Amino acid sequence: MTLLDRYTTKRENLLGRILRLESDIVFNNRDFSQTEVFQAGSLAAEIKKALNKIKSLAISNDGQQVDYKKLVQSPEYFAYRELVSHLQGFDFRSLSSPAEALAFWINLYNALVIDAVIQEQVQNSVTESWLGILGFFQKAAYLINGERFSLTDIEHGVLRSNRGFPYFPGPHFGPSDPRLGAIIDYIDPRIHFALNCASKSCPPVGFYSAENLNNQLDLATRNFLESEVKLDKNRQTIFVSRIFSWYKIDFGGTQGILSFLEKHLDNPRDKNWINNNLSSIRLVFHPYDWSLNIKI
Repeated sequence: MTLLDRYTTKRENLLGRILRLESDIVFNNRDFSQTEVFQAGSLAAEIKKALNKIKSLAISNDGQQVDYKKLVQSPEYFAYRELVSHLQGFDFRSLSSPAEALAFWINLYNALVIDAVIQEQVQNSVTESWLGILGFFQKAAYLINGERFSLTDIEHGVLRSNRGFPYFPGPHFGPSDPRLGAIIDYIDPRIHFALNCASKSCPPVGFYSAENLNNQLDLATRNFLESEVKLDKNRQTIFVSRIFSWYKIDFGGTQGILSFLEKHLDNPRDKNWINNNLSSIRLVFHPYDWSLNIKI
């Protein structure tokens, strides 16, 4: 075991003790039927179908609200719970393409958030657990191919190419961690507008397909920016989601954020204004509303 392996292991164990979490807590540890065997990509496809049914049943058309009370007793939710139990033996390395892998992990993240809200009986906010959001994101986890993947692991280890939690030094997974086989080997900053954390300031809940992934990510990004970005040209200021502050490194720093906005905003005049004022624009980050995205 390398020094980096020892560091990441000790960091994870220490975090577990601080958060009062048992290392084997997962939300899909139920027994599953041995009569149904899924091939490599078929389980991912079946989970996607189940999530589409959940979306139709209990998620608002704009993706902003979830009817958790309606969902919790529904056949659609029980069917999903049955499917994710099969993840215990699912080889995440078997996904056939980078697009299939990226869509699978985005979908699983969004679904696990919903599952965790129900299983943990969250009432008002994912911040209400011990030590706030960190406790929620560390506890919510699935067992996949014998390895525990929490929401933190999926976001910072897998989807952000092992870049690691923004406020913890070092990579998320150590060099000998078997979960390294799951990481997406490039960072697409558009993922930050596809991931939903059950809060009002989050991007809408969506589920993605490998075939249309690029267009879907573009659409999710444009829609989120349209609702969140405000330009004050007189004050040379752009007001943006705090997501840009937390993940500034993924966008390439302040100038990278401005270039990203210029590329993905719809209004040509706004795009031109940003391009002409790159050196003088100031970014201001909106407060983040962690209130539960529950449908009343």
